[in-house]
Amino acid sequence: MTKFNQPLGGNEMPRFGGPATMMRLPTQATAEGLDAAFVGVPFDIGTSNRSGTRFGPRAIRAESCLLRPYNMETRAAPFDSLQIADIGDIAINTFNLQKSMAIIEDAYDEILAQDCIPLTLGGDHTIALPILRALKKKYGPVGMIHVDAHADINDNMFGEPIAHGTPFRRAVEEGLLDGDRVYQIGLRGTGYAADDFDWPREQGFTVVCAQDCWHKSLAPLMAETRAKVGDGPVYLSFDIDGLDPSAAPGTGTPEFGGLTVIQGFEIIRGCRGMNLVGCDLVEISPPYDPSGNTALLGANLLYEMLCVLPGVTYRD
Repeated sequence: MTKFNQPLGGNEMPRFGGPATMMRLPTQATAEGLDAAFVGVPFDIGTSNRSGTRFGPRAIRAESCLLRPYNMETRAAPFDSLQIADIGDIAINTFNLQKSMAIIEDAYDEILAQDCIPLTLGGDHTIALPILRALKKKYGPVGMIHVDAHADINDNMFGEPIAHGTPFRRAVEEGLLDGDRVYQIGLRGTGYAADDFDWPREQGFTVVCAQDCWHKSLAPLMAETRAKVGDGPVYLSFDIDGLDPSAAPGTGTPEFGGLTVIQGFEIIRGCRGMNLVGCDLVEISPPYDPSGNTALLGANLLYEMLCVLPGVTYRD
């Protein structure tokens, strides 16, 4: 009988003590033997405004000590059926963005070679590009659920082709995405031209602006999304600035009028039944999060992602 790793409970060790891992899970050096792994990418050299997301993984892990193993609302019990651990952080090159892209891609090649689903603690959104590059090698072009205030399809930023505002333009050019199976949810704010949101539509993306989500449940949208993406591989990329800064102020490029926390949960829970092959939670900047609430929210969102992975047991 398989013995699955369990988070360290609050009655075994006070929540302010114990290991500083995601949910105080066991840690190991590689993804060998794991069905899913939490992995940190402490990277912020692709940011354009407030830096600090290099501290995101550490802050998310610290706040995750409040999480418990069983999802009381959805009845998901991921630790009953999946072997999960925290495999630490990828040692990016702090001084070289291009070299970091190769380091991240190589690390994800190794994770995916173990048939392990990576749950990524970011880090700025630049990191989605090398992750998608690794995913294509294993699965081919993937569908994507992308929650964000921004489309991240800039052609360049200050003349640079790779930054946190460009990953999905590069992903389209490199054939990493199946455009007809991509949903971008929560886009809003000001831009430079209509092309900022129109270009993704021209690639086949379904763009759902934030104002189209105001004052409503997103459960019907997610039912439509599940039908559209079908059984093919899907990547979930969640930028914390997709949520309104009243709920998630600790981020680098906040935009008002965003999604609510409840809608964020609805989006993730609506991914149940999809063939998720990887997830990320990016753009938490602890220097702008003095209460720790943004990091705590990020930890909860990552847990919700874990709860909708293929193979999770539900105590229905």
